[in-house]
Amino acid sequence: MAKNIISRSKDYPQWYLDVIKAGDLAEHSPVRGCMIIKPQGYAVWERIQQDLDRRFKETGHVNAYFPLFIPKSFLAKEAAHVEGFAMECAIVTHSGLEPDGEGGLKPKGKLEEELIVRPTSETIIGHSFANWVQSWRDLPLLINQWANIVRWEMRTRLFLRTMEFLWQEGHTAHETAEEADRETRRMLDIYAEFAEDVLAIPVIKGEKTESERFAGADHTYTIEAMMQDGKALQAGTSHNLGQNFSKAFNIQFQTRDQGLEYAYTTSWGVSTRLIGGLIMTHSDDEGLILPPKVAPIVVAIVPIYRKDAEKEKVLSYARELLVALCGEDQVEKAEKGLGSKEVVSILLEDGRGVVLDLRDTARPSDKFFHWEQRGVPIRIEVGPRDVEGGKAMVVTRHDRAKVLTEKMAIDANWLYAKLASQQEILLQRAREYRIARTFKVDSFDELKTKIEDGGFFLMHWDGSPETEEKLKECKASIRCIPEAERVETAEGFISTREPGKDPVSGKDSPGRVIVARSY
Repeated sequence: MAKNIISRSKDYPQWYLDVIKAGDLAEHSPVRGCMIIKPQGYAVWERIQQDLDRRFKETGHVNAYFPLFIPKSFLAKEAAHVEGFAMECAIVTHSGLEPDGEGGLKPKGKLEEELIVRPTSETIIGHSFANWVQSWRDLPLLINQWANIVRWEMRTRLFLRTMEFLWQEGHTAHETAEEADRETRRMLDIYAEFAEDVLAIPVIKGEKTESERFAGADHTYTIEAMMQDGKALQAGTSHNLGQNFSKAFNIQFQTRDQGLEYAYTTSWGVSTRLIGGLIMTHSDDEGLILPPKVAPIVVAIVPIYRKDAEKEKVLSYARELLVALCGEDQVEKAEKGLGSKEVVSILLEDGRGVVLDLRDTARPSDKFFHWEQRGVPIRIEVGPRDVEGGKAMVVTRHDRAKVLTEKMAIDANWLYAKLASQQEILLQRAREYRIARTFKVDSFDELKTKIEDGGFFLMHWDGSPETEEKLKECKASIRCIPEAERVETAEGFISTREPGKDPVSGKDSPGRVIVARSY
């Protein structure tokens, strides 16, 4: 176990923060509750952003940008929306500062209308949609924006819950309720596919209960993931807003039969919370583990030598490996721009990096530690004996296994095969972990006992808010009403549609829901 990281079994919250620090991902800012995303962390966010952006554009969505500031009167137009977000809003009341006569500053120029710092953009975008939509020919309107959000959180944790965070928010308008419903579910499917294919995080899709819906939505759909402490993480949501915001902001259009109708709208989003999910799904007591598809750097080549007489041969050999992975032209281009830098960095065609660590200021063991704690999937170690034997030591981050490999076998095809294998192993490992900690429960006492150790619990629910409220006694909530008719558990597949009795109320239940503690 790394000395700078406490064990997960000893103190899970501190382990999480230790991994972030060791991985150089983020740090607390001078503003309480906010974070500074460091280059390593932002590079992970860029990988997430690029892949999702491609998926959105492939489904016809286009990017736009809307103001950070929203007139307070806009928020008040949709009753459920203002009720849901009022306590989280940051408000701008003045237009500037002026000297207070005592060497400090005081507010100047009170605003005629106060401005809300964007907690979400349904209202400001609804205002724009009302101007953009005149006829059924203008629909569907498929918009996405990449932006920052401010929500006044009292209890914060890096990436998982901060006062300001980065996200994308999709907003669409449709001609019919059926089209809006298809869009809402399609985007949830995209999130689920992305989570599993890229982040290697297995998720359960489902619908939120009425009390857990987005403020102002008719339906909210979610993907729920299990972290290594057995808690649930809401990893993405998609909302069917019906005509609620259209009526509030007068998004009307002329129908095909010359009538007048309100548009049906949706919104959906994921955030930098996904980075927290990555950490808690895959990392270990040695530090960060990143799935290869989202890792900014996928290979670090580390030369090892003790004597100056060994240096030239080892560095030349390491360079040959770099050429085998990336191509001579790419290596020459990187070397020309190297300057005083001590790490040769090359981008593969898919944007991921391969580095050759030339630092003389760090011992080999320090270099190993450096790349391991940053979650680099593959490390290639090269020393004098490897040069003589035509081999290299390959270390895979997900299992820390060391395999002495023939130099001739190491090329681009070898690399992509290794990365694909590691990606699949991480997904399968996370899926098996979730299955092993998913249980059927048929009594409230059983739930209260078992939930102390974490996990997902398939429990009958009578559909009442009173029963849902009762779950707070064990600090749990209904995470979703599963979309799947069967969910795999430690006891095998369990039906989510088979009628039964709610163990809390004793009343009839149409099926089982996912209950868990959550972030």
